[in-house]
This record gives sequence, C-alpha cells and structure tokens, in this order.
Amino acid sequence: MRSRHWLAGIGISLLALMPVLAPAQQEKSARPSPPGTAELVTKNNKIAIEYSRPSMRGRKILGELVPFGQVWRTGANEATSLSTDADVNIGGVNVPAGKYTLFTLPSETGWKLIINKQTGQWGTIYDEKQDLARIDMKASQTKAPVEQFTISFKTTGPGNADLMLEWENTIVSVAVKAR
Repeated sequence: MRSRHWLAGIGISLLALMPVLAPAQQEKSARPSPPGTAELVTKNNKIAIEYSRPSMRGRKILGELVPFGQVWRTGANEATSLSTDADVNIGGVNVPAGKYTLFTLPSETGWKLIINKQTGQWGTIYDEKQDLARIDMKASQTKAPVEQFTISFKTTGPGNADLMLEWENTIVSVAVKAR
C-alpha cells in the first residue's frame, strides 16, 4: 500500500513540475538568438544541423564579434550539432555516421570547418583534441547583408550539396556528398 502512495506522490510531483519544465523548451524560440535547423535528406541518409541564429543588430561581425584566427562556436548558445544517419564526405573528408559538434575557424584569407567528436556541450566549450577534421571552406561575398546567421544546404546534384554559412557580408561553403 505504501509503495502505491509513494508512486502516486511521484506522479503528482512530476505533473506539478510540468508547467515549470515546459517553458524552458519554449524559451529557446524567444531567445535573442533563436534556434535554427538545416537538413539534407537523401534516399539513404539524413544530415541535420541544429544551431542558434544570432543577429547583427548593428554590430560589426567578422573580425570583431567573431574574431579572425580564433575558433568560433558557429552560432550562439549551445554548441552547433551535426548528425548523420550514414557516412558522408564533407570537403573530401570521410565522416562516419554519428553525432558531432561544428565549430569554425574564420580568417581574412579563408575559413576552416571543424568537426569535433565532443557533443552536448555549451557552444564556448571546445577541446581541440576531440577534432575529427579541419576542412577548408570557400569564402565569398553576399549580394546583400545577411542580418541573421544562417546555415543551409544548397543541393548541387543527387546526394550532393554545399553546406552554406551566411552572415553579415560573407558566405562560406563546403561540398557535402551523401553515400
């Protein structure tokens, strides 16, 4: 009899906490840097990126807010995550199926995409020893300023796409080939 009352008490306590816990998830969309996603779906694979989307808000971004020559969290808030159901090739590097964190290393002369094996951390926590790869990215200028940081995939053929990062006046990209 006591165990039933104990279990009922736990159930009631959990129900009482629901209104407290539910807004925590809802608050992500109300953040100054709301969540964003980018997905590439092929017949054999789904590649998904989850990140936060900071805005310029009149600030100078590249070279100041995002310093050159320093590893950047590639978004805001929690670390940007990449997950893939099957092995993929990113910029000539084979990436096994699994979950990863994406960082970037911006510079005035070129960018590197960093695929890191550590996952679940806050965006500013970076351990270089956990790097799977550092991949060169192509940089170019946007036609117009991009107010909010955006990650997307631009399909280039069956199972192929360019992973695009856009912000301020810059686009950086790298080829992705799903298997």
